Parts: sequence; C-alpha cells; structure tokens
Amino acid sequence: MTYSIQQIAAILGIPSETFHPAAISILLTDSRRLSMPEETLFFALATKNNDAHLFVDNLYQLGVRNFVVSRFLPEWNHFTDANFLKVKHTLAALQKIAAHHRAQFHIPVIGITGSNGKTVVKEWLYQLLEKSYNIVRSPRSYNSQVGVPLSVWQIDEQAELCIFEAGISMPDEMELLEPVIRPTIGVLTKIGEAHQENFTSLQQKCLEKLELFTNCNVFIFDEDNELVSRSVDMMVLSQKTFSWSRHNRDAPLFISKLEQKEMTTVIHYSFLNFDYSFIIPFIDEASIENAINCLAVALYLHVSPREIAQRMMLLEPVAMRLDLRKGKRDCQIINDSYNSDINSIRIALDFQQQRKMDRPLKKTVILSDILQTGISPRSLYKKVAGMVEQSGIKKIIGIGQHISANADLFTMAEKSFYATTDEFIASGEWNNLHQELILLKGARKFHFEKISALIEERILETLLEVDLDAVVHNFNFYKSKLQPGVKLVCMVKANAYGAGAVEIAKTLQYHRCDYLAVAVAEEGIQLRNEGISLPVIVLNPEVHSFEEIYTNDLEPELYNMRILEAFIKEAERRGITDYPVHLKIDSGMHRLGFLPAQIPVVLEMLKAQKGVKVRSVFSHLSASESWLFDDFTHQQMETFNQAASEIEASLHYKLHRHILNSAGVERFPKTEGDMARLGIGLYGVSPSGLSGLRNVCTLKTTILQIKQISSNETIGYGRKEKLERDARIATIRFGYADGLDRQFGNRKGKVLINGELAPIVGNVCMDLTMVDVTDIQASEGDTVILFGEGLSVITLADSIGTIPYEILTSISPRVKRIYIKE
Repeated sequence: MTYSIQQIAAILGIPSETFHPAAISILLTDSRRLSMPEETLFFALATKNNDAHLFVDNLYQLGVRNFVVSRFLPEWNHFTDANFLKVKHTLAALQKIAAHHRAQFHIPVIGITGSNGKTVVKEWLYQLLEKSYNIVRSPRSYNSQVGVPLSVWQIDEQAELCIFEAGISMPDEMELLEPVIRPTIGVLTKIGEAHQENFTSLQQKCLEKLELFTNCNVFIFDEDNELVSRSVDMMVLSQKTFSWSRHNRDAPLFISKLEQKEMTTVIHYSFLNFDYSFIIPFIDEASIENAINCLAVALYLHVSPREIAQRMMLLEPVAMRLDLRKGKRDCQIINDSYNSDINSIRIALDFQQQRKMDRPLKKTVILSDILQTGISPRSLYKKVAGMVEQSGIKKIIGIGQHISANADLFTMAEKSFYATTDEFIASGEWNNLHQELILLKGARKFHFEKISALIEERILETLLEVDLDAVVHNFNFYKSKLQPGVKLVCMVKANAYGAGAVEIAKTLQYHRCDYLAVAVAEEGIQLRNEGISLPVIVLNPEVHSFEEIYTNDLEPELYNMRILEAFIKEAERRGITDYPVHLKIDSGMHRLGFLPAQIPVVLEMLKAQKGVKVRSVFSHLSASESWLFDDFTHQQMETFNQAASEIEASLHYKLHRHILNSAGVERFPKTEGDMARLGIGLYGVSPSGLSGLRNVCTLKTTILQIKQISSNETIGYGRKEKLERDARIATIRFGYADGLDRQFGNRKGKVLINGELAPIVGNVCMDLTMVDVTDIQASEGDTVILFGEGLSVITLADSIGTIPYEILTSISPRVKRIYIKE
C-alpha cells in the first residue's frame, strides 16, 4: 500500500501544510538497504551504539526525500526539497504508523511469542495454510521492536491472513508491540531461559509475553505447563483460551497418544469428542510441541482433520538461516532454497551484496516462481525485476511458468528461463557457472536442492558452522557496554580465531566496525584482496613486510626502536608523509612494546620526521579477566595513561587510546580511552564468565561406524584403553589432523551425540576418533558435535587444561567453514 506524506504526518499528529507531495510505500530503518529512494520514508533511529541521523546526508544524495527525525541538524538546511517529520522518538513513530496500518485490515492475524519455536511455528503455519489463504508473514525472524512494525507494514489489500512473531528481551516491550500486531489469534510457544538476563524470573518474562494476547479472540497454549497456566490466570486470559494437554482429557484439545517411530511421529488427539491422528516427519520433542500448536490453530480456522493430516505429513524443516557455501568453478553460493516470497527476496539480495564487496564475482540469481502472493503475475514480477535490477544483478535464471511468462520484464543482458527445475538441469547451463556469486532462491515445490547438489563443491560431513548473526550480536553486546563514541578494534587474526577471517571481516564492515586487527601482513593482504576497506592494524610487523604494508594500506603496530626507525626510513624513502601507525606501550605484560623509560627517545625520533603519524597508542592487559589481579590491572592502566598523556602532550595532536581487551570491556568499561579491542569475546567466549554472549562456532562431524565390542578388548593405537564392560563403540570422522588434540583421548574429552555426552575412548587418531555410545541412542550417520551449543568450547578446553583460544585456532583448514545468517 501507499500513503501520502500528508497521511503519514496526520498519523503522527504533525501539521502537513508545508510538505512537498510524496507517496510512501517503503519504511526504512537501515540506510544500507535502500532500494527505491523516491518511495522511501527513512526513520533516523538513535540507539546507544548508533545514531542514524548521521546517515541522512548520504541518503539525501542517493535520492531519499522523506525523513522521520528527532532533531534537525544544521547541515540539512539546504535540503529544501526534502520532507522532515520531527518527532520525540523515531522508534515510537515507526510503531505508531505500523499500528495505524494494521488497524485498516479486518482479517485474522496470528501473533506468536515464546522463548523457543516462534519462527518454526510461524513457518509451519504458513506451510499448512498457504493453500487456503493469501498470507503475509514476518520475514525470517523479524520479531523485534523494529522488525515487528516492518513486518506489519507488508499487509496489503490482497492479504487474507497474517502471521507475525514477537520477541522481547526487556520488560515493558510487549505492550509496545501488541497494538502493532493486534492479534486475533494468539500462540504461546515454549517458555525457556533465552533472553532471561533482563527479567527477575521466568514468571515475569511469561507475564510480559502474555501481554501480546490481551485483546485477541483466542489464545493457544500448553496447559500442562504450570508456570504458563498460573500466569494465564494472573492475566485473566482464561476465558479466551484454546488450550491443549497431554494429561487433561477435558482440555479443548487432548493429545491422547504419541507414537515415535524411526523417522516419524504419530500424534493422536481428541477434539470435540472425536478421535483423530496425523503423522509428522520429525521425532524430536520440540517439533512435536510445535506441531501441536499448529494443529490447534488449524482446527480453530476450521481446517478439516483430514486436510490437516495430509498437510502435516508434508511439513518441511525450517531453513531459518541463509548459508554461504563454496561452489564449483570458483563460484560462491548463498543457499536460500525452500524460501521464495517477495519479502524475503530483498533480504537475500542485501546479503548477496554484503558478500560481494569489490571482488570480480558476477552476481547471479536463480529464482523460482513466487507462490501465493495474491498479486497479478505481471505486477509481481515487475516488482521483482526492479529489486533485482537495483541490486546490480548481472544474470538471472528463472524457473517456473509464471516467471518465464514475464521474462521480458527483466532487462539484464544475461537471462534464461525454464518451466521446471528438471528442464534447467537437463539444459546443462549450470555447468557454465564460473566465478559467480550465486543466490539460490526457490519455493519448496521446485526442489532447488537438486540444483544445489550440482553446483556446490562436495559437502563434507565434517564442518565448522559459523553463525554470523551471533557475531553481530556479540559485537553489539560489547559496544553497548562502552561509553558512546568509543571505537572498537575487532581481532580477525589467526583466521578470525578459526572462524574464517574474510567472512567475519565482511560482516563487521557491514555493521560499521571501526578497525580490524591482524597478526601479520599476509593476513591483512588477504582481507584487501577480498574487498575489505576498513582500516587494518598489523600487530606483529617485521621489516620484510613493509612493502606489503604500504602497498595494501595496512597500519603497523610499532613496538621497538628497530621497527620504528626502519619504518620511518622506508616512509621517507617512498616520499610518504603522515602514514598512520600505532605505538605499543609495555605497561607490565612484558611482551611487545616500548617501556615507559624509552618514551623520551621515541618522541625525539617521531618529532624529527614527517613520514609517519601516530594514530593510536595502546597497551595490553595481562590478567584483566581475574579479580585476583585487579591491583596489577589498575597499575597497568595508570602506567599506560601516563605514557599516553606524555606522548600526546609532546606530539601536540589528539591520539586514540586503547588498553581494554574483551575482559577489560566486561569488567572496566568506563576506563579512560576512546577505543577498545575485541578478541575472543566476539566469538562467543567471555574471559570473565559474563553471560549474554551467543555461541558463534559449532564444530560437527558424523558417526562412520558403530560396533559392539566385548569387555577386556582394547581400543585404538597403543592399546591404551581396555574396556571394563561390553560396549558400543562409534568411530567418528575427526582426528588430530582436523584439530582434535591427542590429549582428549582415553576419556579426557567428550563429544555430544543426540543431546548426550559420549566419552572419547582410546588414543585420538589422525583422521578418526572412537567414542563410547553404550548408554546413548546413536546410529551410523548421526551428527556429532565436538563443540557448540550444548558443549561449550570452554568446557572442552578445561578438560585438558588449555584455553578456548587454542581449541578454536587449531581447527584445520581441511574442515569446511559454512556461514549461516537468519
């Protein structure tokens, strides 16, 4: 839908006589995601970490003329053709506009909240109901204070049903989202510990989430959960509940029996005194609970039990995250198959642009028909063609009858269209993809997994899964602890602690990190070759690397007189002035750095030349994670500040100062300085045991073989372990050549299989390891987690007396890295 700027102003209570005419169809909160500037209304959201008012100038240059702001900056005075809507709080204005938009539609709206399962329930409801309704739903996990209003803004005249999820992390947030969603049908999924840190108890969080359902017609939940049932009574919601139970036969929906088979679960239920059953292709408890919630919604919407049973059997796993994989013939593949709707296309195109940077990869999209939009095919594909063109796509391959019929709308020179996936495969065109960044995006019925299998490099069963959203979360987590304006230097040395420096750097650059740091020049060169333009500090430069440092605009740490003198000499030889460098002070760790007594000589040398200019002065804390050494830590800080002040006073210009590392930010966030360095914390490991970080890396492999071995037999090389009982021994595809330290052998280490810990038995081999699965339900081919969710890298490191840094950086290059993003 489109609103005039005068209508928008009226919603916000702003007089509109002076506004230039404008039609608004897009609400924008992220300046990097601009697509159609002439129809965009930008909201300058201000947070502790960021102030979007700073991006108004750039957006104006790109063609945006409509802005919602909370203050007017002098530099905007010459934007005389722009409309500025000034409000007290820009986020509240966004929510108010979305709430007004929601109120224009009198259709069923399903609102989903809970700690776990929201997105799965939303996507499964879409799969179950898409044949009956034209559905608008939240893109991926758009469930925040910003994401919810952007989701609701998607509702248009063709919508017959809406499904939105809402998440909260602080008290009082849900009452702001309730009028935006205003659900007619409410669903509460599982309540757990996620985002618990800002709530005093699980009950407080549960009560907060129930605020979403205060005005709905019906509310669906598991009445067997005592916490939820108690909270429902406290909120006086009992009169509108449609609860389900596995124990109470008088519940509106009674789950009478579960039959878990090898790959499926049969769910028997009683509704309105009739007995029914259906099968889902899942066996885990979470999927069973999610399916029952979906069952209750479908029954309430009068979907027949027979249709429910047919559709439940066809439920697909929810691919909630994009993943980036290496393709054949120097291609890279962003796999977003099973998910092709108009709103998710923009998100995927944006992610594709983030990954391209300045590399010579051609941007290609393989796109299927988009189903169940309620829009005429001509209008739909005209809109898609515009999005694709604005994203700089050079080649499109369309698969499906409708997209093929509208091929003329796509104006790029390289385009081809096929009626079916099989027709595309038979054509052999996939064999010609070369040096391309391919976005693979298809509706489920087109089975794009067939294409993926042909164009991806062979996917090994051993991989390191890197969660890019967790990296962003951790980055913002630490940024929020610092004073406004403090810059962050993010460590991507040692291949980003094993996670993959290039993809981590791209993510950080997109999210406006200030600096990156690497150990050696070669690591910096790799980033430059992949299009990273952020300033990069080289922490351990040597004289032989100066050529690469200058050529690639890297900034060296200077830590002793030899390096300082040599770098100045090289700058002068090249005729360079004011080349940025960073001075390291040894404040007590006694590794690299100038001792305080050397500073007068350093200053004398710096003032006698023009080749380099000190950009920052910094030091490293020895034991900032430990309360035992706080006196020494404060002594280091004092030594550093004295040295920094001496340098700054002598050079007569302002320097950045940084001494805080991850642990320092956690424990001393108000320490003097305008920069800090983020290392292990970025990757989800808190040095001081702080909660609130998200796991970034999950190391996975599979079980190759399981054998029944008799008592008194020995396992592995050297016959180091004799079995004390009959045992089931599994051999997994991972060894010391992959990064598993041999110290983990002989029951010192454990792995996670189907949620259970299995001890490592015998010596770790080069490529394989044996584990004891006697007391675990395990089969050949099952996934094995070496570290990740459920088995932290900290626990793993502690078991052999080492540190998480060593575990993370030891993962071999032969272990494939897979990058995922919601």
